[in-house]
Amino acid sequence: MLTKIKMPLPDMINAVLALDTSALDIDQVENLIKFCPTKEEMETLKNYTGNKEMLGRCEQFFLELMKVPRVESKLRVFSFRINFSTQVRESVKLRQIMQTILTLGNALNQGTTRGSAIGFKLDSLLKLSDTRARNNKLTLMHYLCKLLAEKMSELLDFDKDLVHLEAASKIQLKSLAEEMQAVSKGLEKVEQELTTSENDGAISMGFQKALKDFLDTAEAEVRSLISLYSEVGRNADCLSQYFGEDPARCPFEQVTSILVIFIKMFNKSREENAKLADAERKKLEKDAMKERANSSTK
Repeated sequence: MLTKIKMPLPDMINAVLALDTSALDIDQVENLIKFCPTKEEMETLKNYTGNKEMLGRCEQFFLELMKVPRVESKLRVFSFRINFSTQVRESVKLRQIMQTILTLGNALNQGTTRGSAIGFKLDSLLKLSDTRARNNKLTLMHYLCKLLAEKMSELLDFDKDLVHLEAASKIQLKSLAEEMQAVSKGLEKVEQELTTSENDGAISMGFQKALKDFLDTAEAEVRSLISLYSEVGRNADCLSQYFGEDPARCPFEQVTSILVIFIKMFNKSREENAKLADAERKKLEKDAMKERANSSTK
C-alpha cells in the first residue's frame, strides 16, 4: 500500500488535513484507513526510546499518522466527501433496479389500492426476501433476480457501482458530531487558560506563546472540520431525499445499512437461482439419459 503513495509522508499528512482531493484520490484514502495503526501499535511507538530514524518505513509512516488527532475519523470523513453520496445518486443501474422493483410491485398489486404506486419506502427492499411464492421456496427477491437475468442482465452487477458503500455505512454521523463538540469544548478551555495566564506575569510568557501558537493552528483546523462536517451533513440529507425519504426519519446511517443488506440479499438470491437452475439442468440431462436408455432396450 505504501508504494501507491509517492509523496513524502509530511506532504501526505498535510494533504489529509487540507482535505486536498487533488493530492489524494479515493483509493489512496481508503488504503490509508486500512493502514491506520492499532492502539497497541501506537502505544509501542510512543514508548520507543531508540533512534526513530532507524525505524522502517512502515513505523515511520505510523509515526506521521499519529501526529494527527483522530486520524482514522478524519480519513473516513474525507472518504465520504470524495465519493460516496454522489456515487449512489449517479448509479444508473441502481436507479433502473429500483424502477424494476416498483413496476414489479405494481403488477403484483394490480387491482388494489397499492397497484399504482409512484414509489416505495426504502426499507421495503428488505421485505423482498420475506414475500414467498406458493411453493414457499422462491421469494420475490429470487423472482427479481431471475427477471433481471433474463431481461436486463447488464444490471446484475449493479453493486460494482457502489464499491465504497460498505465503508461509508460505517460512518456514524452522530459520533462525528460528538467528536466535533468535544474538540470545540476542549479549545474553549484552552482559550480560557490563555486568557487567565495573562495575569501570571513573566513566568508564563513562554507558556502563553506556545499556547497561542497551538491555538492558531488548532482553530484553523477546527474551522476546516466544521465546514467539512456541515458539507457531509448536507450530502447525507440529500442521499435520504434522493430515495424520497425524510432525513429525520430515515437518516444516512439507515439508508446505507438498508442498501448494504439489500445487496447481500440480492447476491445471495442470485447464487441460489444459479444453483437451482444447475440442479434442474442436471435433472433434465439425467431424465433424458434414462429415456434414451429405455428406448434402446425396446
